[in-house]
Amino acid sequence: MREIINKLNKYEIKIRKAVNSHLNGNFSSIFKGTGLEFSDLRTYQYGDDVRAIDWITTAKGHGAYVKIFKEEKEQTVFFMLDVSGSQDIGKEGSLKIDTAKELCGVLTLSAIKEASQVGVYCFSDQKELYIKPESGMKQAYKIISGIFKLKPASLKTHLADAISFTLNILKRKSVIILISDFLDQDYEHGIKALARKHDLVVLHIFDKREVSLPSLGIVPVYDKEAGKTQWINTYSGMFKREMRDLFEENRLKLEKLCKQNKANYLSVESGSDYVNSLISLFRYRK
Repeated sequence: MREIINKLNKYEIKIRKAVNSHLNGNFSSIFKGTGLEFSDLRTYQYGDDVRAIDWITTAKGHGAYVKIFKEEKEQTVFFMLDVSGSQDIGKEGSLKIDTAKELCGVLTLSAIKEASQVGVYCFSDQKELYIKPESGMKQAYKIISGIFKLKPASLKTHLADAISFTLNILKRKSVIILISDFLDQDYEHGIKALARKHDLVVLHIFDKREVSLPSLGIVPVYDKEAGKTQWINTYSGMFKREMRDLFEENRLKLEKLCKQNKANYLSVESGSDYVNSLISLFRYRK
């Protein structure tokens, strides 16, 4: 575990330095956007942001009113980590789940250092691990240890249930970082609900084998979640095109869904140097 912590710390420091020196930004930019809570109302003044208008009060006919917000002392950053069987794809030592856990670990350290409360919910089609949001480095080590030692009880996925769980337990607006390969269905309504109530960041994990299989002849492919083996002709050009097109269609659909609901989206290839990908996310969220 010490080796893992050292590796995550090294990546976290590398990202922080890159953001501060090359982008003229602030490392906490990924956690901004939720640090405000409603405080009071005042009459509208020229130049005020129209998005701050309280239309319910204004509609009473006594003039236009805008909401006043105050900064919260402590924000909550909550990770939703998909640990289902479909995440066990990729090269040995750099599976999708390995990359997903590292991302969760690196950003946990980042959030804790920004004085945020941090929690995590690991899910398959059931609750695999839940750690209530708290602050401090002890909490960071508890989360990292928990996710890296976790052995899921189920191989299946149910994103909609995981989202419902999160919506029920988080009462205050938070930064939610959802890490998954999104190999599931009927979760779109949940994404909309999360983005409407919280500041949502979607990290889409994929492996190149899901985009293009090498030509190995007719090979057995085992689906862990379905518990079935299929024989696939990897020489087939039609199969390869269909596989690539299906992945790209699903990726674009998810990216569009996030954009429409003002959620941040980033795709990360398993085993890749995700440091640069995270820096691009910071740049976008500045």
